[in-house]
Amino acid sequence: MESTESQATTFTLDKYWQILKRRWIPGLRVFIPVFCLSVLVSFLKKPVYETEGKISFQRTNTISSLTGVGTEIGKLETVAQDQKTNPLNTESEILRSFPLVQQTISKLNLKDNKGVTLRTEAFLKNLSVKDIKGADVLQVSYRDENPKIAAEVVNAVINTYLEHNVSSRRKEAAAARVFLEKQLPTAELIVRKAEAELAEFKDKNKIVSLQEEATKSLELIQDWQRQLGDAQSQIANLSAQSEEIRQQLSQNPQQAVAMASISQSSGVQDILKEIQQLESQIAARRTVLRDRHPEIINLQEKLKTLNEILQRRVQRIVGVNLPQANSNLQAGALQQQLAGELVRLESTRKGLISQVATLSNLQATHKQRLNTIPRLEQQQRQLERKVQASQSTYLVLLQKLQESRLAESQKLGNASLVSEAQVPDKPISSPMVSYLSAGLLAALAALGTMYILEIRDKSIKTVDEAKDLLGFTLLGVIPAFSKSKNYVSSNEEAELSTSRLIVRDIPRSPISEAYRMLRANLKFMSADKELKVIVITSSIPGEGKSTVATNLALAMAQMERRVLLVDGDLHRPVQHQIWNLTNSQGLSNLIVGQAETRTVAKKVMDNLDVLTAGVIPPSPASLLDSKRMAALIKNFAINYDFVIIDTPSLNVAADAATLGQMADGVLFIVRPGVVDSVHATAACEILEKSGQNVLGQVVNAVITQNESHSYYYFTDESKSQEHPVATTRKREPVGFDDWR
Repeated sequence: MESTESQATTFTLDKYWQILKRRWIPGLRVFIPVFCLSVLVSFLKKPVYETEGKISFQRTNTISSLTGVGTEIGKLETVAQDQKTNPLNTESEILRSFPLVQQTISKLNLKDNKGVTLRTEAFLKNLSVKDIKGADVLQVSYRDENPKIAAEVVNAVINTYLEHNVSSRRKEAAAARVFLEKQLPTAELIVRKAEAELAEFKDKNKIVSLQEEATKSLELIQDWQRQLGDAQSQIANLSAQSEEIRQQLSQNPQQAVAMASISQSSGVQDILKEIQQLESQIAARRTVLRDRHPEIINLQEKLKTLNEILQRRVQRIVGVNLPQANSNLQAGALQQQLAGELVRLESTRKGLISQVATLSNLQATHKQRLNTIPRLEQQQRQLERKVQASQSTYLVLLQKLQESRLAESQKLGNASLVSEAQVPDKPISSPMVSYLSAGLLAALAALGTMYILEIRDKSIKTVDEAKDLLGFTLLGVIPAFSKSKNYVSSNEEAELSTSRLIVRDIPRSPISEAYRMLRANLKFMSADKELKVIVITSSIPGEGKSTVATNLALAMAQMERRVLLVDGDLHRPVQHQIWNLTNSQGLSNLIVGQAETRTVAKKVMDNLDVLTAGVIPPSPASLLDSKRMAALIKNFAINYDFVIIDTPSLNVAADAATLGQMADGVLFIVRPGVVDSVHATAACEILEKSGQNVLGQVVNAVITQNESHSYYYFTDESKSQEHPVATTRKREPVGFDDWR
């Protein structure tokens, strides 16, 4: 990956270097006048002076930090989410704001060169505000032709800003105070309302402390539950004892109570004794007297009267009449004791039953209250939270109101003057700076000119561009004449400038070696299929296709193969001029049958015949695109080892495409600096759409100084001509694969 990036960087730098080499003359023509003009303008300008002052900033105001009041006012913080944002940038923009600038202009009564009040835009062009890296300090500078005015402007800007800094903080505190004064009564009403709601809730539900009440209720319920258990066990015990006594007395509790009451009544007992005595007396008298005896009757009357008295006394004691015998109204000591115990047990049992009922009612009441406590607690907490929130809001507002009043009276500015601007002694511009500025401006203008020229120039400039643009196999690179002098003598250099038969006239030149390399590459291409008929064409005239065809024919003839060079350009033929031949008869005459090949094909050297174009016909395309022409090419292929046909450029006529269908392949000539990418691409499309067998491309007249590699050639005499050698400046051998 690193190697690939390094190669890409090298390729880019090499590309820029090639552009610089091609365009340095126009760039120099622009550089010199721009440099001179810039230097002249800089010396004609009046000297400009610049001075500066500095403002220091604190994160929080010192007074606020000491008093604890208004610490948030004027705090240096940025609202941007980006943590790298510097809050000093905000203060810098405030320094350059229109209101502060206009105050400074009005305070100093600044004028421009025409005597008009200085415009804000013009003022800002000369004003510079920047933060010093690593410190909370802003540097304010101003440029002017008058050094005194420059110092006054900086000091005025700083003072105006400091006043604005303090006043803006005071305005913030005053605005906060006014707002708090409006909100405080409302907050107080909310507190009172919440407290009233809480008090009403407690009165309505008889609440003192729900938590303590719940704890106490649980304790009471548990105590009552224990008492209920004890009482119920006692009731069961008393019921058992009462039942035992009732069985012994054969009385129910009411009877036992009545009997006990009667037994304890002296009046009843006395009557009972009298009645018993009277009954004994009557029984005794009946033994001697009859029932009708007055004494018996008198005694019975008396007994009846005593019974009535007894009934009245018993009724007064027990409340009911007792029809029992008088003996039932008297009981022994044991019966009286049992009856009393029964009465006591029964009364105790009833008391315990009443106690159980009371405890059950109390327990149910407290359980019901205990079940409502969670709901009451929730409501109470809500009301208490409401009270706390309103109280907290009220207290905060009250505290902030006091703080805002104190902050309003403080100097809350967080900026302070570090250094005032001094009147400068020397201008900011120096001759060296002027020269450097002029040189930089001139260099930019020159580079811009070279870039524009390069962009507007659509021509193909290098071999690599031709390879990348056309995509054809690179079969040969022919150097330009002007760069061959490094390898030839002075006499040969003169011949190179005039001769087009380089392979014949200067066989040891690099150009001749390049043609031999082209010949070898074509031979390698025909390893599987014999390549005999080759059509040579180009995109536009002037690319040297005829010269390439001529020298390629010479190079092939040197291999002792019979070669026929045909001038197929019936529009502007040049082969007869290259070879100094007459063009009275040629290819056109053969096509129409006015001549024969053996008479019109002229032998120019061993193994090489040249067939000129002949008389230029009115319609060359119709002659070339004929069966007669196809038959002639077949005949040429039979009689010669190689046939090279020089055809017109593809943008002139379609003759090359027509003849290419009759040949074994087409050799495409490209000349950097002559053909542009538009014409070359159009020619490629013509070849592709017509289905031509394009053997490859030959880049002709290459200017080696425009190339990233140097294309020089030489021939080693110790080696056969069948194995031509090509070298770069590093003298590394290059074969056929390198040209592909």
